[in-house]
Amino acid sequence: MAASQVLAMSLDAQLGSEPIAAIEGLSVETSNQSAGPRLVYLLSCYPAVSHTFFLNEIRELRKLGLLIEVASINDPDRERSFMPAVEAEETEKTHYIKSQGMTQAAGIALKTLLVRPQVFFRGVSAALQLGRWNTGATVYALLYLAEALLLGDWMRLRGLRHLHIHFCGPVATVGMLASMAWGFPYSLTVHGPDEFYDVEKFYLHKKIAHAGFILCISEFCRSQLMRVSSPEHWDKMHIVRLGVDPSVFKPLKSESHADRELVVVCVGRLVPSKGQLILLQAAEQLVLHGHSIQVRLVGDGPDREHLEAFAANSAVRVRFEGNKSHDEIRHILAEADIFALASFAEGVPVALMEAMAMEVPCVSTCIAGIPELIRDGLEGLLVPASSTESLALALQRLIEDPALGRSLGVAGARRVMEKYNLSENTRTLAGVFKEHIRNN
Repeated sequence: MAASQVLAMSLDAQLGSEPIAAIEGLSVETSNQSAGPRLVYLLSCYPAVSHTFFLNEIRELRKLGLLIEVASINDPDRERSFMPAVEAEETEKTHYIKSQGMTQAAGIALKTLLVRPQVFFRGVSAALQLGRWNTGATVYALLYLAEALLLGDWMRLRGLRHLHIHFCGPVATVGMLASMAWGFPYSLTVHGPDEFYDVEKFYLHKKIAHAGFILCISEFCRSQLMRVSSPEHWDKMHIVRLGVDPSVFKPLKSESHADRELVVVCVGRLVPSKGQLILLQAAEQLVLHGHSIQVRLVGDGPDREHLEAFAANSAVRVRFEGNKSHDEIRHILAEADIFALASFAEGVPVALMEAMAMEVPCVSTCIAGIPELIRDGLEGLLVPASSTESLALALQRLIEDPALGRSLGVAGARRVMEKYNLSENTRTLAGVFKEHIRNN
């Protein structure tokens, strides 16, 4: 036996590597090659309070017979004690890459070099090409490669041969390097918008070219990928919309009362691109004109301090709700008179779908994929991004015409039911997976 093989066997023992049949927790269903397609979902953070649609999508796909395992680059964003039971259960079945630490990563890299040198050197070559002789970019690419080798080795042990990645940022860079090193195919769900603004930083050309197929959450999303790619890749791009469960997000709220302040709710991370400051400025204009308004901001993020400073000196009453569970968001939406999202940059916000499904009249901005969800004047009101005056006028219009609000709310719920229904759209997604993925 060659010395490299002996050393590799020793590393396997130290690193806890096992044959696939011996891995604890591998169910009979997962081992059944005659079942639906087997694939790995690679996510940046799972579960994540701001991305519960990952959880919903994965669970719906499993109901349809797909055998999905999840790998997460980062640990969950909360302790298990703060998670709903279903999310806590998911943490038990998720493979966390960074939690393995540098020692494990170095060991896997060494084992790969010794036993599968072609994998190792393909990965190094791909990482160096990403770096393009830029020192900083090369360092990041090599760090991503370390995660890619960990991911690929885990997939090999699990007998998994297809990788699906949500989002096109660093998580997709790790996934692409894993694919290029280990030789298995990958697919993408692209949301935008960040990768559309800095195509080179996110290696968008390469990710499109190397992906087996691509799922776009909107027509706008597909147009942006087509804009930066060769027409030879356009046929691999499929429109598969996100969705919400209308049996969960359904009308709950009671009629508004004239003797109480009007409640405007916004759900989203507190970051500049969500435009919460524009919303507070618009609400302040209305308060100064005699309207009684409370704004409830659901979510957290780096812009909170700035927003709190504005609120402290504003005539508007603002409640900072922080991060909330799905169930808590439903109850907050049940108390909303208007839902407002003044975003500067978006994909297609699931938060808007949830509010619409609950018949809350919505105001948002006419950017990216939002006009595909809300047709202005039919299912909600759309205003130019950044325009405080236009947003204030749209809010005022709903305040002064409750019948309009009720009409838009009903139409919005119907729109979600027809075009953004989680169950129906997941069936479409499952169909794409079944068409493109062959069990190995």
